[in-house]
Amino acid sequence: MSNIYESAEATLGFISSPCLTKVELRVACRGISDRDALSKPDPCVVLKMQSHGQWFEVDRTEVIRSSSSPVFSKIFLVDYYFEEVQRLRFELHDISSGNNGLRDADFLGAMECTLGQVSVTDTHQKLANCMFLVTAEELSGNDDYVELSFSARKLDDKDFFSKSDPFLEIFRVNDDGTESLVHRTETVMNNLSPVWKSFKVSLNTLCSGDHDRELKCTVWDWDSNGKHDFIGEFQTTYKETMKAEQEGKQIQWECINPKYQMKKKNYRNSGTVILNHCKIIKMYSFLDYIMGGCQIQFTVAIDFTASNGDPRNSCSLHYIHPYQPNEYLKALVAVGEICQDYDSDKMFPAFGFGALIPPDFKVGHLRVSFKDPAVVWVAGIQGVVEAYQNCLPKIQLYGPTNIAPIIQKVASSASEEMHTKEAMEYFILLILTDGVITDMADTREAIVHASHLPMSVIIVGVGNADFTDMQILDGDDGILRSPKGEPVLRDIVQFVPFKDFKHASPAALAKSVLAEVPNQVVDYYNAKGIKPKCMTDYESTRTFSP
Repeated sequence: MSNIYESAEATLGFISSPCLTKVELRVACRGISDRDALSKPDPCVVLKMQSHGQWFEVDRTEVIRSSSSPVFSKIFLVDYYFEEVQRLRFELHDISSGNNGLRDADFLGAMECTLGQVSVTDTHQKLANCMFLVTAEELSGNDDYVELSFSARKLDDKDFFSKSDPFLEIFRVNDDGTESLVHRTETVMNNLSPVWKSFKVSLNTLCSGDHDRELKCTVWDWDSNGKHDFIGEFQTTYKETMKAEQEGKQIQWECINPKYQMKKKNYRNSGTVILNHCKIIKMYSFLDYIMGGCQIQFTVAIDFTASNGDPRNSCSLHYIHPYQPNEYLKALVAVGEICQDYDSDKMFPAFGFGALIPPDFKVGHLRVSFKDPAVVWVAGIQGVVEAYQNCLPKIQLYGPTNIAPIIQKVASSASEEMHTKEAMEYFILLILTDGVITDMADTREAIVHASHLPMSVIIVGVGNADFTDMQILDGDDGILRSPKGEPVLRDIVQFVPFKDFKHASPAALAKSVLAEVPNQVVDYYNAKGIKPKCMTDYESTRTFSP
């Protein structure tokens, strides 16, 4: 088993190696060919990076409806390591209408390059059906964010049978005169006085740290065919917006259509845009919270249903080979070894589900600890491994594959932590299963509830089953909703089929399933306005001591 632990330790070094700088990547496409003669494509770009020979998804852009030359507002933020060749793959997909997921999307092509190539010069690549454009920008040391909120009043009506459907775009004017899209708001339908949702953006992205840099703001009337109608524009600077906020004044700009201004003698404006608020927000990092005392509470749940096969048979997924660990052990050790380093006492709850448990051999979904129901905690990942191996001869594999009760159990502990309103414990649940779950509706309900809590769920599919239906739980493929239609507050689930990493190192699996966790931790606490505890204590001392 030592080779697994060595690989996991190598993963720790790989993930924690110091980053030289951070780079923002912007993506646009030109001239995407229309596959459907009756409509334009609905493009989306997925960014993947290569690690240990495997491609894993980093992030994806928004879907832009009916556009053959999209400029995406989503900005990819990646760490840059000078000493590494960091391979990037940008995949272009045409998303089916009414669905933002990739399951029914058409793959249109991909561009591959390295982060070093993109950083040296803007990258353009001609694909079979379009031109791909990727631009990179190194971030400076300033990591402050600004939260902005805009509304408008009496915008021009561009529609005959209804009111305009306005959205706002903000561009940063660069030193060479080019413009970089900073943010695109949502569209407010049928409204000439819209109130757009507030949004956060880094000062680096907004103005490259130059408070006097010109910002060009454009208002459009959205059309379903992608040919949006221009309403008007105005210019401002971050300095102007911040000054108004500091002085407690409301600032507004006339939205001007230059063509109307030239042609119409009595033209005044095409409406006004109002800044509702502008404030600086300190965004804390994953390490800020960890160094502030936040502990990762790791829980593991293993599938003991009959579909795994008799553990005494060498074909069973639970078969304990004297020299070669099975897939359950490989996944458990690869992920657990990383997580346990962020837990000071290294004591973990361990669950099994779907088994008939002695002495009465009734189905047990929430039996705590594999070897003794009275023991709540298992010592370290090695303790979980031993408990797993010891319990196999004593239980009978059965069913069904229900995971909602375990998610609810961990969510109960996370709920107690949430009420402390401190960044002390964040919960990670690792579920290892060999097939599609049988309580999908209850699981969706449990995940939607858990998305409000300091909690993430990692599901690893073991064996060669068809896990297509499990992808619905991973928010990457559209927004997960409960059976009642309630959406998740944030994406907390990562599903990975182990077979995709069967010939890769444990480090590759660990990197893939844990890659989203730091951002999930940060997103939860930042959204709640919860600071790292040691920083909170320091600021309290600084404020109130005589």
